[in-house]
Amino acid sequence: MWQVAAKALLSGVLIAAIAEIGKRLPALGALVASLPLVSVLGMIFLWHARPDPENMAVHAEATFWYVLPSLPMFLLIPALLRHGTPFWLALAAGCMLTIALYLGMMHFGPRFGLKL
Repeated sequence: MWQVAAKALLSGVLIAAIAEIGKRLPALGALVASLPLVSVLGMIFLWHARPDPENMAVHAEATFWYVLPSLPMFLLIPALLRHGTPFWLALAAGCMLTIALYLGMMHFGPRFGLKL
């Protein structure tokens, strides 16, 4: 149980650090947020729990394919904000777009041979 708490604490520290950096230097905060820190930590924790090369390969490859549908959100949100859309509405629209693209990836990805 302490391992789960340690993982949660580490994740929380990363999020808090990104928020604090972003307050002072937005571009640097964005750079740190864009680093695949959560993915790398997730792979480390997964490897520790189940050191299986094939399982890790499937996980890493699926992570790549699931990152792609999330990227348009980071273009939609600033476009909406710059056109006067309130933050929460822009964020919700970005999240809805991402969900729709994730569902599309889950539906169409396997048809193109992706292991998701």
